[in-house]
Amino acid sequence: MRDEPERMRDEPDRRRDQPNQIRDEPDWIRDDSDRPRDDPDRMSEPNVVLGDDVAIDDPRLVGYVHDESAPPAVIGDGATVRSGTVVYADVVVGDRFQTGHDALVREETRIGDDVLLGTKAVIDGRTTVGSDVSIQTGAYVPSETTIGDDVFVGPHAVLTNDPYPVRAETDLEGPTLEDGVSVGANATVLPGVTVGEDAFVAAGAVVTDDVGAEELAVGSPADTEPLPNALRQRNSV
Repeated sequence: MRDEPERMRDEPDRRRDQPNQIRDEPDWIRDDSDRPRDDPDRMSEPNVVLGDDVAIDDPRLVGYVHDESAPPAVIGDGATVRSGTVVYADVVVGDRFQTGHDALVREETRIGDDVLLGTKAVIDGRTTVGSDVSIQTGAYVPSETTIGDDVFVGPHAVLTNDPYPVRAETDLEGPTLEDGVSVGANATVLPGVTVGEDAFVAAGAVVTDDVGAEELAVGSPADTEPLPNALRQRNSV
């Protein structure tokens, strides 16, 4: 047998002799449990109620306390929340919730059963998401949005809620995606738009007006046409 290189010999002893090589954590996930409770710089402990068979990579980030008066987050049975994902206190999530890494669910959000939230996807608060929904990697869902059941939101799709960003005072109104909607990758849906039941928004489309049930939205700005027969079926997410 060939001699092992020096760097491979006695590796356990080498690790014991070295100080722990752990990167400094940012302040917002620091361990400040030794701080007095009345210290204004002390973070609140996560505030969450968990169902059965829940796997959370970093429990410090689930039930994130954004407001001391917020009730606990509720995570249903069979959830898997992967590292880097933040779920605010007062969020309510059903059973079998699955996330990628570094996703975000902000305050006053309600999520049904069997929902997938992809890596770096954002649900930006005060939003309702139904059951059997897939929100893919990098998608953005703004506040005041409603998403029905059996909905697919493709990678890096962007829903918006402000018609005149920083230029005019207006109420925020996110889109409504009714049951069975599919939104393709990199599509954009503008504020207040309703995408009707079983409609399909093509990849890259910019949807400025309502889309009817079982219609296809294509282009920028999107035009609508009847959904092709091959696409006239309910999503199976």
